[in-house]
Parts: sequence; C-alpha cells; structure tokens
Amino acid sequence: MKINRRKLLSLMGISPAVLAGMPTFAEPARKHAGKASMIPGKVEVVNPRGFPPAIKLIPMAPRVPSLDGKTVWLVSDGFEGADRFLNQIAIWFQKNMRSVKTIYRLKAGGLAGDDPKLWAEIKAQGSAMIMAYGH
Repeated sequence: MKINRRKLLSLMGISPAVLAGMPTFAEPARKHAGKASMIPGKVEVVNPRGFPPAIKLIPMAPRVPSLDGKTVWLVSDGFEGADRFLNQIAIWFQKNMRSVKTIYRLKAGGLAGDDPKLWAEIKAQGSAMIMAYGH
C-alpha cells in the first residue's frame, strides 16, 4: 500500500513543506547508511497562523442629541471624489437644516496619516464630524 505523504500531512495539519528537508522513509535503508542523524525522531512545526494580538475595543463617541445650532466638520482624506461628496452633504445641510454650520477640511497625511492639529481644532470647535474615506 502506497501512502500519499502530502495528504497524510495535510490531514494532520502539517504543511507539506516539512518534506523539503526530510529524506523519504520509503527509500532503501542503504541510502541512509551512516546518516542516522538525518532522520529525526521528532518533527516540530509552527502554526503559520500564529497568535493574533488581543483586540482592544474602543467605544463609539457619544451621540449628539440634536444638530440644531451645532458645527459639523466635513473631513476628507484626499481620495478622488470625496470633496464633491462632502460638498453635497454641505448643500443638504444648507437646504434642510439651516441652523447647522458646516466646515470642510482636507486631512493631512492621506488615508492612514494622523493629523493631530486638525483633531484638536475639531475637538475645540466642533460638535460632530463626517469623515469621507476613499476606497
């Protein structure tokens, strides 16, 4: 009976890549004469998925009960079309909620970049923010 080692290893949860550095056990013993140290008695493998770090949950910001008389910041990360989208939101506020003031800003640093100066300005002067991310 011939054993398919790749299937056997995959059933055991071991990568077939382990075979690359290991001699075959089905070969005649004379090929391995004097090389007993090449046939390990124990095989150690590492789970390729690893151990993910613990997830730190961050709660959502508290909701503003009403936007009447508030300032809403419209922030873009610079992705193409985000400015036009946020402009349409500003137009909607002008037509439907005239008491709401909107301020448009382009965030420095693109999608993943931080902009501490802008965040401080929004915290000091704003009540809410709408962020337009690309993709």
